[in-house]
Amino acid sequence: MRIRYAPNYWQWFTHHQHHGLLPTEIAHCKSQLEMIRWLGLDVFSRNIYCAQTERWFGGLADEIWDGVEVEERRSSEGRDIVTEKNHRLRNATVTEQLRYIFAESTLVQEKFLLDETPMEVFVELVRARRWRFRRERFEAIQREAGPDGVVIAGELFSPLKLLHFAAGADKAVYLLADYPELCREAMAAHEAVQLDLVRQMIASGVRVMMSMDNLDTMFHPPHYVEQYSASFYEKAARLCHENGAAFFIHACGQQRALLPLIGSLGVDGLEGVTPPPLGDVALDEAMRLSGDRLIITGGISAAEFRRLTTRQAVFDYVGELFARMKPFAHRFVFSASCNTPYTAPWETIKWFRDAWKAS
Repeated sequence: MRIRYAPNYWQWFTHHQHHGLLPTEIAHCKSQLEMIRWLGLDVFSRNIYCAQTERWFGGLADEIWDGVEVEERRSSEGRDIVTEKNHRLRNATVTEQLRYIFAESTLVQEKFLLDETPMEVFVELVRARRWRFRRERFEAIQREAGPDGVVIAGELFSPLKLLHFAAGADKAVYLLADYPELCREAMAAHEAVQLDLVRQMIASGVRVMMSMDNLDTMFHPPHYVEQYSASFYEKAARLCHENGAAFFIHACGQQRALLPLIGSLGVDGLEGVTPPPLGDVALDEAMRLSGDRLIITGGISAAEFRRLTTRQAVFDYVGELFARMKPFAHRFVFSASCNTPYTAPWETIKWFRDAWKAS
């Protein structure tokens, strides 16, 4: 059975395009999708539609606010882009700030919603928000991908990830300990509107959707997932299955301890499982630990682009990996373990393509 190859070139392509560094062979490409087509690879992507300077994921769903005025201001500092969002409630203004670092083609958070905001105000903010799915935009992007490509709607995030986005993953640990009831109130409200978004996406013909949680045992240990996110995962997966869709979670980093739990929740797949040395589980072992149905994507991390410096080394790596994954070929997608680093050599990218074709 042919293993699918659907890499993620989002950061790599954008960096080379913005810096005028696209190789001559693909200098005509205007998008990551065109690059993937030029290389002759598969399309199974949740970021061919996402604006890298504005967000880490998403772009198919709009935030809708009830009683909250949101003002977004963008400014330039050198070639960096700074985005400030002010959320004006009845008695408070809540601010967050993002910076797109041009030199590294990456987005970082400089100010979190909960840096200076009481938890009670944050709960009010979460209760005031819902999402509206942009069906026409999704359909247009799916048409661009073509009948054989799958556009993943990467628009969701779990209740636990809500706190990570609002406070940072490290501070979220303390919030859960210091304000358990308020955290649960915010997470319950978030879960409800996220499940509403799941229903909207199903009604819009989405075949695969993804919760963008960066699932990693450092900040998503199994007992946290069981307490705060399992309900959302199970309900979202059930809604998908009842309507012929699939539910994935974005995952990179340390995965070993989470795999049995995730495999038991009805989730259909994990995007970006990272093998050692950056991760803690080989991909064939991840398949065995997660049960007999979970789809796993991954296989190429930043470490492979650093250490595989010859064509033969890439061919040897891919050949050995595919031999181990042969029993799981029906539920394995060869891909980036998280993203293709902007430092990846163009020749190495082509060597991976050639090794896949030869396998």
